[in-house]
Formats: sequence, C-alpha cells, structure tokens
Amino acid sequence: MGVRAMPELTYPDVGATREGPLPPGWRHVRHRVPLPDGCFRAAGDAVLGWRLHRAAGIRIEADAPRAAPGVRVVSGVGVGPLRLAAPCAVVWAADDERRAGFGYGTLPGHPARGEEAFVVTRDSSGAVWFEVRAFSRPDRWFMRAAGPAGRAFQGGYAWWLGRTLRRLCADG
Repeated sequence: MGVRAMPELTYPDVGATREGPLPPGWRHVRHRVPLPDGCFRAAGDAVLGWRLHRAAGIRIEADAPRAAPGVRVVSGVGVGPLRLAAPCAVVWAADDERRAGFGYGTLPGHPARGEEAFVVTRDSSGAVWFEVRAFSRPDRWFMRAAGPAGRAFQGGYAWWLGRTLRRLCADG
C-alpha cells in the first residue's frame, strides 16, 4: 500500500514526536514503561495494528489495518451520545529491529491540537520499552474548560496504554 496524501493537520511541527525535543509552548507528555523480555515483536505489532488502543477500550476506526503515513484514524472515547470523536492522521511510522510504532497528528474536529506517538523500542541490552510522547493544547471550549483535569486525563491515558500493553505481552 502506498503512502496516502497527508490531510490538513491542525498544528505545526509535524513529526516532532519521532525524535528530538518536543516543541516549546505546548503541553508535553512523556511516559515510558518497561515491557517483558522477548515481547518486542508482539508489542510492536499490537501498537502498529491498533490492537493496543482497542484493548485499552478505545474505539478505533482506521482506513488501514496497520499504521502508516497518511492513514486516517478516528479514536472514540466514551459511550453512545457521550462518545468523543478524535480524528487524526498518521504522520510517521517505524517498524525495524529496534523500533516499532507511529505518531499521529490532529485533524479538524479533534478536541485538541498536536501530535502523539506510541513506540516500542529494544535497547542495546535487549530491554524492551513502550513510550508515549505527545505535545498538545486544547482546541475546543470544553477542553480549555477542563484545565488541569484535561492534562491529568492525557497522562492517565498514557499510563493506561502502558499497563494495557504490558498485559497484552504477558497474555502472549
């Protein structure tokens, strides 16, 4: 499958979650957790194939079975009429012997602006890690009104994803 045309993203610094420092002036999230030995490939596949997010209770509607640049994704949190839709597009993806994951950025209609990455890495000692890196700011009135609770939600979400991926690795 070829790379799709990139839809209009709602923020600058596209791709900043891939490497290097996150852009200043944004709320940053960095959450890193160790994963069980030997689970690099399974964890990377769970991230790239949307299994992690679905197992964490997030409704995912993606226009491809695997993350790749240009793939459109709508995440849904909540229930029924209280479900919050968050449209994004994958801006980068990695899948090699040391790194598997992707970063996606917000599209019009998302309650925030920014980018978030979900990456499994294997370091030189063989240890396996999962990391969430993000930069964002509120884009809708209810996100601005949420203030510290909105920031706490984003940090809690990163923690929950790490916990869920550890469980997926342990379950095999």
